[in-house]
Amino acid sequence: MTGDMIAVDWGTTNRRAYLIDASGQVLHTERDGMGLLAVPPGGFADEIAGIRAKMGDLPVLLAGMVGSARGWVNVPYLSCPVGLGDLGGALHWVEPERTAIVPGLCDPAGDVMRGEEVQLLGAVAAGLVPDDALLCQPGTHCKWARMAGGRVASFATAMTGEIFALLKNHSLLSDFLGGDVGDDDAFRAGVRDGLTGRLTTRLFRVRAAALLGHRSVQESASYTSGLMIGHDVGGEGLREGDPVHILADPHLGRLYAAAVHIAGGRPILIDSHAAFVAGIFRLWKASQV
Repeated sequence: MTGDMIAVDWGTTNRRAYLIDASGQVLHTERDGMGLLAVPPGGFADEIAGIRAKMGDLPVLLAGMVGSARGWVNVPYLSCPVGLGDLGGALHWVEPERTAIVPGLCDPAGDVMRGEEVQLLGAVAAGLVPDDALLCQPGTHCKWARMAGGRVASFATAMTGEIFALLKNHSLLSDFLGGDVGDDDAFRAGVRDGLTGRLTTRLFRVRAAALLGHRSVQESASYTSGLMIGHDVGGEGLREGDPVHILADPHLGRLYAAAVHIAGGRPILIDSHAAFVAGIFRLWKASQV
């Protein structure tokens, strides 16, 4: 088997590289901690040389924070609505025909993304979601995107994961959030509470509930996660039966699926890695025309 190109999903803290053949199949994948913050100034060219040394002397297409102000090149955002053709026509070539960076997207309401756009458009291109759909990408910064006619029409970002991490490590609640988070009764109670009421008051009462014996300390992390995710999902104003396509790892995907179900929606789990590969490979092929 021979590779046709290398794709790299380059995040702030992690990086995943894919060796892809001429039919779009993944031959090899490597994931490491060499995200944006781990690369020294001026070190991106050396990092790409290292990836080629492992995977082959092939063209490389990069997506994510590598195209940000703190990355290799600050590639301008494209304004929504955006389709695969728009994205493919705006690739920034660091080395002509050898190394290119995918631009991110901006929403007219004042939001931005880098990397997620490849998953969103890839999911549609691969037939994993319909042309008109609501997509959710949970994570440190959860993205909610509206697709229309196969294009990213609009999107919004929620800092759900980052705020939960801050609460867990740097807040009054830190001593109460050491337990495991799962789709349990405490999590679901948190989701229901997160869908209504004042979030900041609900958060303060996490500690109070443990101190008063209303909820165990071990259950507090699941409840708080549910509270945050419920508040996030509630912001979409889902109607009964509304489909929500969730692109996430299995654990986080199950949590968001449970929250969407409680909110009245219909969750549909999508393989986020398959969506990324489908999107990045189609962008590469489009650039060769």
